[in-house]
Amino acid sequence: MTLDLRNVGISIGKASLIAPFTLSIAAGEVVTLMGPSGCGKSSLLAFIAGDLAHPLKGVGNIELNEIDLDAVPPERRRVGRLFQDDLLFPHLSVGENLLFGLPRGDLASRNAAMLQALQQADLAGFENREPHTLSGGQRARVSLMRALLAKPDCMLLDEAFNKLDKDLRATMRDYVFSHLKARGIPSLLVTHDIEDAPIGSSIYRIGKAGELENV
Repeated sequence: MTLDLRNVGISIGKASLIAPFTLSIAAGEVVTLMGPSGCGKSSLLAFIAGDLAHPLKGVGNIELNEIDLDAVPPERRRVGRLFQDDLLFPHLSVGENLLFGLPRGDLASRNAAMLQALQQADLAGFENREPHTLSGGQRARVSLMRALLAKPDCMLLDEAFNKLDKDLRATMRDYVFSHLKARGIPSLLVTHDIEDAPIGSSIYRIGKAGELENV
C-alpha cells in the first residue's frame, strides 16, 4: 500500500497555505508534517480524505495504491483518520462502537472481529462498557481499533496525541505506530510537537511561505 501526493497544495481565496509539493508514503511508513495552528495541516488531511470544506481549496493529484482518488467519494476512499478527540459514540457501548467500524457481514463474524480487536487492545471483556467509564488511554485504543477495523488503506493522524498526558502520550504513540507498521498502512501525521514523530522517520515543516522544509 502506498499514498502518493503529487503537486498537492492548499489555499484559501488567493492566499496559499501550503505550496504544492510531492510526497510518497510507503507501506507501514509514518511521515510527519509539522507547523503552527492555522497553517493548513488539518486542511491537507481533509483534502486527502475528500471532505475539504469551502472556501478552502485543494489542488494536485492524490493516489492511494495507484488509484486516483479525485473522483472517489469520501466514504469509498478507504482513508482512516484519528483525531485528538476520540469521537466515540457516547450512546453506544465499546463493542457497538467497534462494530460501527466494521464492514457489513454476518453477525457472528463481525462479533468475532470485534472481540479480537478488544483482545489486541488489551481490553478483553470491555465490550459492554460505556465509553465514559474508560480512561483516556483506553478510549484512545478503542478509537484506533475502530479505525483499523474499517481496513483503511492509509491513515491520517490529526494531532492524535495532543490531549494525552506526557507518559500516556509516549505509550500511545508506540502503540499506534506499531499497529500501523504491522498492518503495512502508510500514514501521515500532522502535529506541532516533534516528539510525536516516530524515531528515524521523515519529518517536514511548513515554512512561512507555505513551502515544505525537510527537518
